[in-house]
Amino acid sequence: MQGFQESYRTRRVATGIILSLSLLVAAACGNTPTLVSQQSGNTPSGQRVPQSQYPMPPSSASADSSQYGFTLLDGRRMKMADYKGKVLVLDFWATYCPPCREEIPQLIELQRRFGPQGLNIVGLNVGGPDDRPLVPEFVRSYRIQYALGYPDTELVNLYLGNNDTIPQTIVFDRQGRLVKHFIGYDNTLPAELEQAIQSAISTE
Repeated sequence: MQGFQESYRTRRVATGIILSLSLLVAAACGNTPTLVSQQSGNTPSGQRVPQSQYPMPPSSASADSSQYGFTLLDGRRMKMADYKGKVLVLDFWATYCPPCREEIPQLIELQRRFGPQGLNIVGLNVGGPDDRPLVPEFVRSYRIQYALGYPDTELVNLYLGNNDTIPQTIVFDRQGRLVKHFIGYDNTLPAELEQAIQSAISTE
């Protein structure tokens, strides 16, 4: 009988330990961000890096993006429709996102080379209120020469609603049609992005 009680107590202790470990693992998983392209870094306030500032619902494929827009750093309000006849590239980014920073030199070069042919690159910061005060110094540090601004929530919901990993880079042709939507940044993207821009420029 004593052996049975000791065995029972041993099983209870073991079960308690397993349950505690399971709860700790579950809690840890719940606090770990699922980041595809942002594997390191913190927000300016020291919090973990979010994929963007917005809790976004899935986008609607039938939505009319031409009336969605953003506010440029100089305060001008712009809509997608304002770029009709030009090639538009929207780049969703944040200062604390390492691959976003890696992409910047190529975006600068693309704007320099294809700007005379009608290319307009607009970097849209989705880093949240902590990130916005850092943008002016960030622009000076990286010598960014393409337009920057802050997107309306509807625009972010539309294009980042199903996956809010950043950076995301979206190419539109002269008629406002989506040519290519890139998620994340790696060594294959520069050639593919330039090809998509050249295709958009050649489309009437």
